[in-house]
Amino acid sequence: MSSSSSSSSSSSSSSSSPVSSETTTVSKEIDPNNVLKVADFFKSITYQDSSLDDFTSLDSFSVLFQSNIRALSLARGRISCSVIVTPALANYFNGLHGGSVASIAERLSMACAKTVVSEDKQLFLGELSMSYLSAAPVSWWRDQW
Repeated sequence: MSSSSSSSSSSSSSSSSPVSSETTTVSKEIDPNNVLKVADFFKSITYQDSSLDDFTSLDSFSVLFQSNIRALSLARGRISCSVIVTPALANYFNGLHGGSVASIAERLSMACAKTVVSEDKQLFLGELSMSYLSAAPVSWWRDQW
């Protein structure tokens, strides 16, 4: 979404603003009525869960994934890790969600690159491609570590 103008919502949940946070931006080229329709659609198909409020801040993926990933080895240009698949990272079929795979891969790619380049160097992942053989199932036991 292009971010030409900023729209903000009040901190109360009863606000009629279609945006979900003060940092959400909406393009001037988009009809505000269409923004409201999309926001209403998402409200109609989602379940309000206050436990998700912790994950609305910048870098919330770190909080979400920190208890699921364990580094096994670190070397220059190489990181090996283990991932426990919990329901928070699972899809409808109780397998590791593709978005979780992408997020973990992106985080580990950045961490791996930072073992090679200077710490103050700005990095971004330009393209990410994955192929799946089968899903990693949810691990119902957490005592594996």
